[in-house]
Amino acid sequence: MSENPKVEAPSNAEKDPDTWTTGGEPMTGAQASYLQTLCEETDHPFDPELNKADASKLIDELQGKSKRLKDAS
Repeated sequence: MSENPKVEAPSNAEKDPDTWTTGGEPMTGAQASYLQTLCEETDHPFDPELNKADASKLIDELQGKSKRLKDAS
């Protein structure tokens, strides 16, 4: 049997957003929706102009500050 190279490749969640080939594109609708929720929960201003990479980094940052996610642990 041959090995599946995709199994060993890191998922998008594991890749550094700064290296994404599409990181400079506008954030996705899903990112915007989730980020807006996190911004409301953490009193952080929401910037609808963020690109995919910056939105991903901010999501990671705000997840650690969200009361909802802390309470779930």
